[in-house]
Amino acid sequence: MDSTHNKRRARRWRIAIGALVACAVMVLAGCRISYKFNGTAIDYNVYKTIHVSEFPIRAALVYPPLQQTFENELLDYINRNTRLQVTDGASDINLEGEITGYSLTPQAVTENAYASQTRLTITVRVKYTDAIDDKNDVDQSFSAYRDFDSSMMLTDVQDDLCMQISKELVELIFNATLGNW
Repeated sequence: MDSTHNKRRARRWRIAIGALVACAVMVLAGCRISYKFNGTAIDYNVYKTIHVSEFPIRAALVYPPLQQTFENELLDYINRNTRLQVTDGASDINLEGEITGYSLTPQAVTENAYASQTRLTITVRVKYTDAIDDKNDVDQSFSAYRDFDSSMMLTDVQDDLCMQISKELVELIFNATLGNW
């Protein structure tokens, strides 16, 4: 009788496990899991090329290396995160713009009325043109900033801050255009 009891229990377990597996299959059959590891929503059957124009500095305060830093970061990010071919002529996608702001503002004023932090803000205006579907066009400004200790000279931290801010701006621009969020 003991072996009969064990056989029944084993059978019940198999039925229970089978029912759980069947339920899981039905639930998962109704779900679709989609991964986009690089965050893009580009249909590479439709979009093959991109043209990235220069981004001249049109800000009142000018730091000349910023243009090259920003442009290099933008092109590198597009190359790392898409399969689009960067071209110099007519393209499926055109990305152009200008650096419109480069400003320093005091932050965190102390009790003796001195700023203990300074904020460097960079603003970039971007015009994204989709030659295939103009509903995707974007004309927008993006800003990012970093704070640094006011006791430091801007010339000592400027290159590093511009690189950090450029990386953030490129991610914001990418997500609003090629990321198609």
